[in-house]
Amino acid sequence: MERDLHAARELAAALAVQAGRLQLERRDSLRMGAPKAHANDVVSDVDIASEQLIVDAIRASWPDDSIQAEEGHGRSGTSGWTWVIDPLDGTRNYVSRTGPWSVCIALYQGDRPRAAVVHEPVAAETFSAVDGGGALLGEEPLTVSGGAPLAEALIGVSFQPNPKTKDRAGRVIRELLPVAGDIRRVPAALNLVYQAAGRLDGGLALDTNLWDIAAGALIAREAGVVLGGAGEEFTTSLTIGAAPALWPELAKLVRAAA
Repeated sequence: MERDLHAARELAAALAVQAGRLQLERRDSLRMGAPKAHANDVVSDVDIASEQLIVDAIRASWPDDSIQAEEGHGRSGTSGWTWVIDPLDGTRNYVSRTGPWSVCIALYQGDRPRAAVVHEPVAAETFSAVDGGGALLGEEPLTVSGGAPLAEALIGVSFQPNPKTKDRAGRVIRELLPVAGDIRRVPAALNLVYQAAGRLDGGLALDTNLWDIAAGALIAREAGVVLGGAGEEFTTSLTIGAAPALWPELAKLVRAAA
């Protein structure tokens, strides 16, 4: 079944902006729910309302599509197309006011990502991509950084804050920090799109979920970022990204440590 991918991207971008606006408006009145998988896996009523906003609009436009969504509004479909949604990637940053967060929407045809949007509400920045059509920030094309040497490179680090993954991340950071220019801890989707925009030279994400990385990965790859994991393909267990010139050295180090 064919799909107008540019129309899909435009709808996803509009919905991400609407969800981001809701998040800004309700930040002072949010209510926290019970933690999910562990004490640091937090969720608010704003996460849930944002997801409902996005899912309702997608269902109205494409009722036969499947939906994978972090906060439980998923459904099966018959079209062969799947929307992968993280309505608020970086909830801990959002509720504590300590850093950025984003709204992430990706569209898959089977196992292939075809369109993606990552919107950062505070900066009002919308990153997007269509499979084979390049990556954009707003209407401007994105290009990966030239690839500083590792000793000068700025590397993004993302990981789930459960005890097992924090231990794993600690091992990687112990190996990476002494030899890299510097590191930044950012949510996984922004890690990937900041690489696409050349703001980060490389990055890694440990033990994520598909909705954390699906949209950002397509945008990064369309901008020229090299992606992989323990093998040639990135996975939710390990995602490594870098500018082409930096990739061999960063991938070797992270794979050995992770």
